[in-house]
Amino acid sequence: MGHPYWPLFDLEIRTPRLTVRGLTDELAVELAALAAHGIHDPDVMPFAMPWSRLASPELERQALQFYWRCRADTSPTTWNINLAVQVDGAVVGTTSLIASDFGRMRQFETGSWLGREHQGRGIGTEMRIATLTLGFDGLGAEWATTGAWRDNAPSLAVTRRLGYVEQGHRRAIRDDSAPDTLLGFEMPRAHFEQHLRRDDIELIGVEAVKELLGISP
Repeated sequence: MGHPYWPLFDLEIRTPRLTVRGLTDELAVELAALAAHGIHDPDVMPFAMPWSRLASPELERQALQFYWRCRADTSPTTWNINLAVQVDGAVVGTTSLIASDFGRMRQFETGSWLGREHQGRGIGTEMRIATLTLGFDGLGAEWATTGAWRDNAPSLAVTRRLGYVEQGHRRAIRDDSAPDTLLGFEMPRAHFEQHLRRDDIELIGVEAVKELLGISP
């Protein structure tokens, strides 16, 4: 029996290597604790806002508030679906799908991070493919987008390895202080279908999520 009111709690993407699950409060607490143990080198800031430099327990509290805020603001008009990534049952990071006016645009943006101790093992690529599978095959998107700062080598490597097309750059405030260059990328459905679709990825609970998000066939 699934959750009677919030189907995102039952959402799962299963690959041979990892499981991606809808963010319950229990998983959110594990994710916040993981973030407090470190996501990146202290001298580098991959995020637009430097939330990952906050001291504990303020970092964990603000992370939980962000996840709750995204959950409360979910509607057919706009959504930010946060998911926990697990390897052998342990939370190793998060991935998300963000969209506005999805019913007409059929487009979503991805974002993600991994705990430092889990980086460099190919998990980032696998969870990005899982996220794209949910967006394209599960939700029926036509386009996926993503972005990263010009010096975020790990994120850019995954994006380019999967065949996104760079669509230019823009200046944006970074680290709550100075502007920097943010690179943008996109991927059409045809590229996903031809190069990335796999038959060993299982989607669970998607139909109820589509109803929640007002996504029609």
